[in-house]
Amino acid sequence: QVQLVESGGGLVQAGGSLRLSCATSGRTFGMGAMGWFRQAPGKDREFVAAISWSGGRSYYADSVSGRFTISRDNAKNTVSLQMNSLKPGDTAVYYCAARLWGNSVPTVKDDYDSWGQGTQVTVSS
Repeated sequence: QVQLVESGGGLVQAGGSLRLSCATSGRTFGMGAMGWFRQAPGKDREFVAAISWSGGRSYYADSVSGRFTISRDNAKNTVSLQMNSLKPGDTAVYYCAARLWGNSVPTVKDDYDSWGQGTQVTVSS
């Protein structure tokens, strides 16, 4: 079993930056891709970014491409999401997710096996 804990959320003005981190623990050996998703009030949880185990492949939602960067440090068992040029539309609870096997890098939430509790990001106009 893998545990995920997000941190780094908060309140920021439009145009500002935040860096989210996700610490993993437990049975992380052989873990595959990791992703970030977000859920705004009244909306479905949506894909934000994902990265392969090696870090060599990464994917982004069109809405964040060019503004957000996902990275991971397997030695420290962490994955991060650097968010720049934030907009009010980025306001949501952000969730870290892990896929526990395989080489694929899913962009669909149902393909992830473990989830964190989420961290709130609020962008004011």
